[in-house]
Amino acid sequence: MWFFARDPVRDFPFELSPDPPEGGPPGPWVLHRGRKKATGSPVSIFVYDVKPGADEQTQVAKAAFKRLKTLRHPNILAYIDGLETEKCLHVVTEAVTPLKMYLKERAEAGGLKELELSWGLHQIVKALSFLVNDCSLIHNNICMAAVFVDRAGEWKLGGLDYMYSSQGNGGGPPRKGVPELEQYDPPELADGSGRAVREKWSADMWRLGCLIWEVFNGSLPRAAALRNPGKIPKSLVPHYCELVGANPKVRPNPARFLQNCRAPGGFMNNRFVETNLFLEEIQIKEPAEKQKFFQELSKSLDSFPEDFCRHKVLPQLLTAFEFGSAGAVVLTPLFKVGKFLNAEEYQQKIIPVVVKMFSSTDRAMRIRLLQQMEQFIQYLDEPTVNTQIFPHVVHGFLDTNPAIREQTVKSMLLLAPKLNEANLNVELMKHFARLQAKDEQGPIRCNTTVCLGKIGSYLSASTRHRVLTSAFSRATKDPFAPSRVAGVLGFAATHNLYSMNDCAHKILPVLCGLTVDPEKSVRDQAFKAIRSFLSKLESVSEDPTQLAEVEKDVHAASSPGMGGAAASWAGWAVTGVSSLTSKLIRAHPAAALAETNVPQRPTPEGLPAPAPTLVPATPATPGAWETQEEGTDSAEDSSAADRQDDEDWGSLEPQSDGTCTLDGKQGSRSK
Repeated sequence: MWFFARDPVRDFPFELSPDPPEGGPPGPWVLHRGRKKATGSPVSIFVYDVKPGADEQTQVAKAAFKRLKTLRHPNILAYIDGLETEKCLHVVTEAVTPLKMYLKERAEAGGLKELELSWGLHQIVKALSFLVNDCSLIHNNICMAAVFVDRAGEWKLGGLDYMYSSQGNGGGPPRKGVPELEQYDPPELADGSGRAVREKWSADMWRLGCLIWEVFNGSLPRAAALRNPGKIPKSLVPHYCELVGANPKVRPNPARFLQNCRAPGGFMNNRFVETNLFLEEIQIKEPAEKQKFFQELSKSLDSFPEDFCRHKVLPQLLTAFEFGSAGAVVLTPLFKVGKFLNAEEYQQKIIPVVVKMFSSTDRAMRIRLLQQMEQFIQYLDEPTVNTQIFPHVVHGFLDTNPAIREQTVKSMLLLAPKLNEANLNVELMKHFARLQAKDEQGPIRCNTTVCLGKIGSYLSASTRHRVLTSAFSRATKDPFAPSRVAGVLGFAATHNLYSMNDCAHKILPVLCGLTVDPEKSVRDQAFKAIRSFLSKLESVSEDPTQLAEVEKDVHAASSPGMGGAAASWAGWAVTGVSSLTSKLIRAHPAAALAETNVPQRPTPEGLPAPAPTLVPATPATPGAWETQEEGTDSAEDSSAADRQDDEDWGSLEPQSDGTCTLDGKQGSRSK
């Protein structure tokens, strides 16, 4: 029987990328991109090839392997796995990029902001403070090549090859033997007598000064160049000068250096650093502190780096919602960060949270979701909308708070294109009928009519025929004048959905009655609509062959593009609907209804147009309109014709056999 030796490199759960190496710190280590075989997640792999006659160098590499494996700190390169064989060493860490390469890439893209540099240096100094003050270790290799950057833009300290104990129990500092690194040694090390009095951190703080100089000015040509701060910010120069002073005794402890730079007016005293520090300690913050933080976060996100928002802020926002009590306050920053994600990332990270939020009973959460729906509606698929979103949203139609009812109506402009037959043509129409007839808030009745005019083209042919004429006719009898205007504009904006017979026998008689309306704004719109409908009838009368073309949309299936004709034939109506509610602010200040700037039809890609911005109507007494009987006619709808309209528009309750009752008869639900 033959036995074959297993190849440890081949069995290693990580593999190197075929891409060229990214370099690495000066010395024997070579940095490669890699990935985990099981999941494909990206990693970085530092590889050291053992060479004959390089025993000292190999021992240094093995010591660095051990140090990185045992040291755990948020600002030190995170060890994941490792492999040690006779021929090589593999150290797997989080996916990172060498700082020098990162700065070069960002410079080509426009350069790093001072905010980013301040936080990056803060992280390196904090790591250095951890090593010196908590571990009694001297890094002995602080330089550009020892710093790496992860995908969130966080700076990580690596290059632990030449680290040694400050307590002298592990021997002196290892010999570097790399000329590129010797230029970062402080001047006192050149004094072989050892007479220079210094603190344990003195040499590393000198090297930190060299790193700061290189971050702002590029590669350090020689030690004498440190005398000229160059592009180092003025707020940092005094503290930088302390680092590169000739007297090692006066170089500050890393913790003291951070304290100095965080003082008022200091280089590291800014909103970006404060945000990062809060996020690092968010788990131990009080709920009130978290609420205040998330409320103020949105104002700052525009000035923060995109990678930071995606990879550091977003996970904290998701965690705060999932496990904390942040509630609705996380929504604004969450959707702001969501703009940085591609469609796939948005589906994976944001949509599950949004779906869960819609089931919340928190009113503040619900109204925030409705107000910001335009930011995420394009990422919701139809099954999700119909089964997980719409059933929760419709509860808003019955809410005792007028603001929630109004925002719910507004949201239908965005949801309608994604609703199925039953939800759109039956369930939604039932709620719209109730709001238009029974809601005590005039602005809500008005906006229900406006919304119906905008989503009319999505309704099935049978529903359009049954609902639109009745609904707009009812609106023209509303005691609230803007509702009557909305009814007229609704007729005109959906003109292509009516037959010539309906125009002549149902619509024009209603419009003619409005020519003597007490409000001039209603009369003006009525005359415009009458002239338009008469012009249409006259054109068909002159040329009957046009009838088929004019009525092509009447019996057509629902289509988002059908309403487009309204913009060309009755553009004044579409504009009128959009600007209608702005007039309410001037004519009816108490109604407080804002302008609804929503296009008549959706974008060519099929995505819904932005929703209007509506100001909540005047608060109503809870439950006032809900206590009315469904069959009770209001004072303004007392005539037989009005009652007939109410029955046509409001009797869409589905029956047990799958049909809908219409005019006291049973008819099949549209398929």
